[in-house]
Amino acid sequence: MAEPQQDMRDEPAGENKQGPNPPLPTDPELVLKVRIQSPKENDFIEVELNRQELSYQNLLQVSCCELGINPDQVEKIRKLPNTLLRKDKDILRLRDLQEVELILMKTGSSQLIEYTPSLIEKPCYNSNAAKMTY
Repeated sequence: MAEPQQDMRDEPAGENKQGPNPPLPTDPELVLKVRIQSPKENDFIEVELNRQELSYQNLLQVSCCELGINPDQVEKIRKLPNTLLRKDKDILRLRDLQEVELILMKTGSSQLIEYTPSLIEKPCYNSNAAKMTY
């Protein structure tokens, strides 16, 4: 048991191999948990974004496609618990499995919020992924 303690002493004090920032992920996709802000529904879906194409617009497009809503209906994107995402730099700072919420514009009708299409109705539904077993 003395060996692990001795190994720790070999590293100079105050020096961290990883530095102040964790190492960059090597996975080509960023996985985020996304939902629509709703008092009735609080479930998230996971969306995958290509790390090479991370941008505010890409997050908006992919999230809206997966949730079955029109991007024009989104007023704001919030990283939970309380941070608004406003630009590409904000998106680049996101890490895997962070929770993001789409805040929809207020309209006279709440029909949009109450209707959630089934997976089969969504144009981006991947039937092959649904058949996979883990």
